[in-house]
Amino acid sequence: MLAQAFAMCAAPLVVFAGGLIGKQLASDSGFATLPVAAMVVGTALAVYPAAAIASKKGRKLVFLGAMVIGFVAALIAVFSLQIESFSGFVLAAILIGIVLACIQQFRFAAMESVQPDLMPVAASRLLLAGIIAAYLGPELVTLGQIINETTFIGAFYLLGACFIIAFLLILLGYRNIEIHVEEGEGEQRSVSELLSQPGILLAMGSASVGFAVMSFIMTATPISMHELNHYSLEETKWVIQSHIMAMFVPSLFSGWLVRKLGFIPMMWSGLAIYLICLIVAYWDQALIHYWSALVLLGLGWNLLFVSGTALLPQMYQANEAHRVQGLNDLMVFSAQAIASLASGVLLLLLGWQGLVWVALPIIAIQVLLLLNWRRHYSTEPALQ
Repeated sequence: MLAQAFAMCAAPLVVFAGGLIGKQLASDSGFATLPVAAMVVGTALAVYPAAAIASKKGRKLVFLGAMVIGFVAALIAVFSLQIESFSGFVLAAILIGIVLACIQQFRFAAMESVQPDLMPVAASRLLLAGIIAAYLGPELVTLGQIINETTFIGAFYLLGACFIIAFLLILLGYRNIEIHVEEGEGEQRSVSELLSQPGILLAMGSASVGFAVMSFIMTATPISMHELNHYSLEETKWVIQSHIMAMFVPSLFSGWLVRKLGFIPMMWSGLAIYLICLIVAYWDQALIHYWSALVLLGLGWNLLFVSGTALLPQMYQANEAHRVQGLNDLMVFSAQAIASLASGVLLLLLGWQGLVWVALPIIAIQVLLLLNWRRHYSTEPALQ
């Protein structure tokens, strides 16, 4: 949790600063959100290889290697900003995305360390690290100006320091956990067999739709606020920080709610909150509407992501763990990558309100998966 708190600072920093740096360095404003999208693409490309390496060499090696890559990425970002290289900064964002792919395995490592009935709580508690990252990530911009007066250079120096701290925490405080495979559990199922299971599709869909909608709206927000509607950098930072806090603060109770209310009601609740978010975002572009919509966006994401993450281990055999986890993260971050890549372009083509409308079909995908589950099963998935 502590290691995640420092390493995860990279995500809110790039979300906050990436679009603004892109606007400064890119030759075409249509590419302004490319650094944010590149980070997500890096995550999508690395999640499956990271899971495969972890299954053979252990998670600790993956985690330590990721922190080294993150430190190098921070230095590349600094150098790229100094020479005003847009392509160099995009490369740094891709490397940071690779780091985030490895960090995603922290939640599986946490769930493997507890009894099955405590898995929802473990997954949600680990996300509490995001509270620190939500504040500290964007705040690195302000603190970094003490080191270097250029707006974003000091922030990436400090991000490199965060990766060093995370490296030391993992090196000294984490050990690999063996996954216990029961005798007679059966052969591993093929990818097509796994993806034909309504429960696995439901779990993966919940996290994928949650991430896609969240990333689609969030990536466009700094550009819409600061560049198109001329809100200050401080006001934009406040909205992004509030959004990321809203993503992680509900982890204080969302794992408990999954245990008490069940996976399905939590997924429906997350989708309902997303719909309210879109209504608020469409209604007006006043500061309070941006803030309210982004806070609701974070809350809806938390309910969908925690319920989907906690449901997934109930749907596979222990000997399928790394394969299913890799497939899950590949689906989740591919969806997020597509949403991030489309966000900046659609914002310029359709405007903020048009962008909001496009999010509705993404939400409809999870509605269909929930109805598909209900068609096959009449009961709530049980914690095993």
